[in-house]
Amino acid sequence: MSGRIVILTGAGISAESGLGTFRDKDGLWTRYDIRDVATPEGFARDPKFVLEFYAARRGNGANAEPNPAHYALAKLEQEHAGDVLVVTQNIDKLHERAGSVNVLHMHGIMDGDLCNNCGHRGPTGDALTTASVCPACGTKGQMRPDVVWFGEMPYHMDEIERALAKCDTFVSIGTSGEVYPAAGFVAMAREAGAHTVELNLEPSSGDFMFEERRYGPASEVVPTWVEDVIR
Repeated sequence: MSGRIVILTGAGISAESGLGTFRDKDGLWTRYDIRDVATPEGFARDPKFVLEFYAARRGNGANAEPNPAHYALAKLEQEHAGDVLVVTQNIDKLHERAGSVNVLHMHGIMDGDLCNNCGHRGPTGDALTTASVCPACGTKGQMRPDVVWFGEMPYHMDEIERALAKCDTFVSIGTSGEVYPAAGFVAMAREAGAHTVELNLEPSSGDFMFEERRYGPASEVVPTWVEDVIR
């Protein structure tokens, strides 16, 4: 296989690193209400609760290690003759820690901060509290994690859509296929004539859109697929 490869990754690729998925029977959204912790309105109602939720997630992320699926994608980027772009819905940095360089975080990153008042973005400094002050505008109480919440526009969409329009292969790994705009990426890739591949624990809701489908734990199916590509 040659040419440009665009890879979309979701929570399923990090599950074996100990980071919980969202929509399965034991996922985060069965234990927390989306409206409370992942919307601007939830933050406005109870910023302390939201900040504590993400502080816990940051701690979990800091203790997690990349698994074989992350390392396999880094190997693909290093050894594939064409371009490889990882577009991730995950807010962890496990792709980068495994060695991937060409990564776009469409939902932001857990170790970043964002000011609701002026839009300043920067790396996490001290743990965020309701008393945190924006280093750019000086506003107090408006600092939040630099993650995309429901109802907000994902990051890098122009760049992602350009890559999808030019890719030769599109791969979806560890995603439910239920959340847009990411759920629509396979249709964009198909329209561009790309070969489409789903690597997942089980079929997603959009599995019929993929020409090639492999199912099982990410730590098994992703390395096997990568070896088939680069051999």
